[in-house]
Amino acid sequence: MIYVLIPARDEAPTIGLLLWKIRQAFTAFAREYQMVVVNDGSTDATAATLAPYARALPLTVLTNRHPTGYAACLDQLFRAALDRTDRPRRDLAVTLQADFSDAPDDIPEMIRRLEGGADLVVATRAPGVRTSGLGRLAQRLLPAALRHTLRMPGAEGAVGTLRAYRMGVIERLVRERGREPLLEREGRAADVELLVRTSRLARRIEVVPATGAPLEAQRASRADGWRDAWQAWRTALALRSLARTAPQLPAPGPRDDETAPPAAQAAVAGGKARRRGGRGRRRGRGGRGGGPGEGGQHAAQPPTGT
Repeated sequence: MIYVLIPARDEAPTIGLLLWKIRQAFTAFAREYQMVVVNDGSTDATAATLAPYARALPLTVLTNRHPTGYAACLDQLFRAALDRTDRPRRDLAVTLQADFSDAPDDIPEMIRRLEGGADLVVATRAPGVRTSGLGRLAQRLLPAALRHTLRMPGAEGAVGTLRAYRMGVIERLVRERGREPLLEREGRAADVELLVRTSRLARRIEVVPATGAPLEAQRASRADGWRDAWQAWRTALALRSLARTAPQLPAPGPRDDETAPPAAQAAVAGGKARRRGGRGRRRGRGGRGGGPGEGGQHAAQPPTGT
């Protein structure tokens, strides 16, 4: 299962089209998926826009009556996905923005990287896509500053939301944080913090360029280029020692086959016993290395009214 996680606040002009584009991406890239959206205290028509999509798509909408903030929404989304998965070592999660600054076209390649063995995939985009003037300059300088400060794979994409995670990484992050919130920073600084905390728990990190074309901006950016860049860099400074420290985690939970129903566990155990018995018989016939081969869903129309 792939969980597509989207924080949204006052995104009525774009959230419906984004969800439909995600559906189209998974129609061409046949994988089982669910979308989870947090409507974080929106005061526009976001809730009304989401309602018909929740009936037509594999979509769950979580509603906060009052805004809780970007970091809290990511926390809420990750925990909601964990509550739904019964195979955290197999299941995957993708995070992206609701304003269409992240394009769903990039999701299939990121999933392929996870299926190829990565635990964390970071998408990078040329800075300044939706900013101008001093804000664009700050965004152009920030990736180099983060690379120099963090010295870790994916640092140049530390302020991006478009990422893909193996759910086992999120599960370990939740265990590591215990009762504490997953993230303590806000805005782009939260993206930096999340990358640092998850990268310590990932055996393999891959970086891919974001090639999908974002939608034309439907509202003014809420980001303050210089201020957000400064806070992101300060967060990187504060966490750079954490990024280079091996995590101390509780004992790992049971493997996926150990959490399966008893009948499935018996089938797995029986298969392992047969394989062990087969290898023993081959060694008995030919000695060590002496035996043969031994050494020697259909397309639909988008909901109306959105």
